[in-house]
Amino acid sequence: MSYITTEDGTEIFYKDWGPDDGPPVLLSHGWPLNSDAWEATAHFLATKGYRAIAHDRRGHGNSTQTWHGNEMDTYADDLAALLNTLDVRGVTLIGHSTGGGEITRYVGRHGSDRIARVILVSAVPPLMVRTDDNPGGLPIETFDAIRAGEASNRSQLYRDLADGPFFGNNRTGDVPQGTRDAFWRQGLESGTRNAYECIAAFSATDFRPDLATFDVPLLVIHGDDDQIVPFDISGKLSVQIAPNAQIKVYEGGAHGLPDTERDRLHADILEFISSPSNPEGTPTRHEQLQQT
Repeated sequence: MSYITTEDGTEIFYKDWGPDDGPPVLLSHGWPLNSDAWEATAHFLATKGYRAIAHDRRGHGNSTQTWHGNEMDTYADDLAALLNTLDVRGVTLIGHSTGGGEITRYVGRHGSDRIARVILVSAVPPLMVRTDDNPGGLPIETFDAIRAGEASNRSQLYRDLADGPFFGNNRTGDVPQGTRDAFWRQGLESGTRNAYECIAAFSATDFRPDLATFDVPLLVIHGDDDQIVPFDISGKLSVQIAPNAQIKVYEGGAHGLPDTERDRLHADILEFISSPSNPEGTPTRHEQLQQT
């Protein structure tokens, strides 16, 4: 069991797989999950010679269930503490869902000195909730309903998400029971206060200023049938804000792409992280969006 300790005494659990001298990749998980959600990808990357690091966000998995700090600034600072302690440089940051928000805030808050590339998978930036200057966002009632489920019967909430929209099982009905059970189990390993407060963190944090600071290559991967973080309010907009960004849209793709589109996702990740930082001929963001 590997941990680092942050300035406020929080213990952050992490896995560190593959060769120590391999090109590093950091995997940040979604809500209400933990690093187990990235196990297949971490194993894949490690077998390809990469150093795959995956941590449990504070309040999730094996990390400390803190009473405070359940917001994006602290999540980003915890990530900085992990990278600084391990002295990781030239790392590719990959974030799924809430994890995409965490790594985006990290770049905006701590810069890119240690970063080579960023990949956002079904990620929450730029801003999920509807506001006066984000009229296309989801209504606050959407997130209030999630909070109500977390407060009243979180076990059933996670079961309903896993059986329904998270993996798109309500569309296809073919997501294996084991996959859905893993989501439910990981959710219940989070602290209830941590998971409750994280709902505001992933839904109401404005990542637009963070995205605008990106000075490293960014790959956005998103399903166009994502029922949790709809493509039109997230990935489609992020690639318009961040410089040097590419986009891959998975037709019919659900939210839980690390499970539902695992082989395709792994191939796209490997292609991006093994390519030159600024390949010639990369389509512009406008050209990419026109193709969607």
